[in-house]
Amino acid sequence: MALLSEKDNKFLQGHLAEHMVNPVKLLFFTQTVACQFCRETEAILREVAGLSDKITVEVFDFVTNADIAAQYGIDKIPATVVIGDTDYGVRFYGIPSGYEFTSLVETIIMVSRGKSKLSDETLKALADITEPVHIQVLVTPTCPYCPAAVQLAHALAVASDKVRADMVEAIEFPHLAHKYEVQGVPRIIINETVAIEGAAPEPLLLARILQAVGLRSKEEVDELFADAAKPAP
Repeated sequence: MALLSEKDNKFLQGHLAEHMVNPVKLLFFTQTVACQFCRETEAILREVAGLSDKITVEVFDFVTNADIAAQYGIDKIPATVVIGDTDYGVRFYGIPSGYEFTSLVETIIMVSRGKSKLSDETLKALADITEPVHIQVLVTPTCPYCPAAVQLAHALAVASDKVRADMVEAIEFPHLAHKYEVQGVPRIIINETVAIEGAAPEPLLLARILQAVGLRSKEEVDELFADAAKPAP
């Protein structure tokens, strides 16, 4: 049974045809037992792949293909790796449904193009980062603010080989929601040490990343957030 309406199908076919440049592979990690939304996630990926001849899906069993899962750093399922001409470190953990379906489509396009729409200032700052950055964006499918946070994190990963970025569906991974004290979404975790609640705009997320790698002080970044929260005069 098709997940998309005929109208949505037609729109997305045109959208992908207009904006995709290079082929994209969706590597999907699954298993037949003890995975609540694996089947549904695979159905979504296959339907999206059916919208463009530039999108293909490869399916791997999390247990029997453990070596491949380890190669891509996959530690939970369902998991989707979005690969273009290289692996940019873009991951989806959990079902990309609801508002996150948009994140899946736009991330595929971004990976296909191999570039993001980040500002020159952000790109310059990313070039100064010399150690790994791991961004996890915890979301729920009903959160209208979450796709902006996910797509920004994925854009940073596409722009820098030091950054990897995960969408993590909080309901499917309650142990992570507990670990990261998720009380609202999006909840952004950077290198396990820095947390942001809410969809921070590009300059503020960048500031927290620079804090996480020691290029800006916590006090300085806290002041930036405080200033951003002040009402306009």
